[in-house]
Amino acid sequence: MSLGAARVVAALLEGYAVAGVIFAALFLPRGIVQVDPLVGHSPWRVRILFAPGIVALWPAMALLWRRAATRPASPAAEGRP
Repeated sequence: MSLGAARVVAALLEGYAVAGVIFAALFLPRGIVQVDPLVGHSPWRVRILFAPGIVALWPAMALLWRRAATRPASPAAEGRP
């Protein structure tokens, strides 16, 4: 692999990571509760443990968040019988 190609790959990976960090900063405070309502009752340090996975898998998390936002909330999903 040439040096130019390596720089392109490194720049793409860096952009992916930066986008993941930005997404995690938006997703952790409010989006994660829409995807999994039970996380809303957990302390912040538990949500921080999810951050590396969210950064790495941010496109999948964005898709889940989008689907959860369009899905009507059911009583079972909110933890009510």
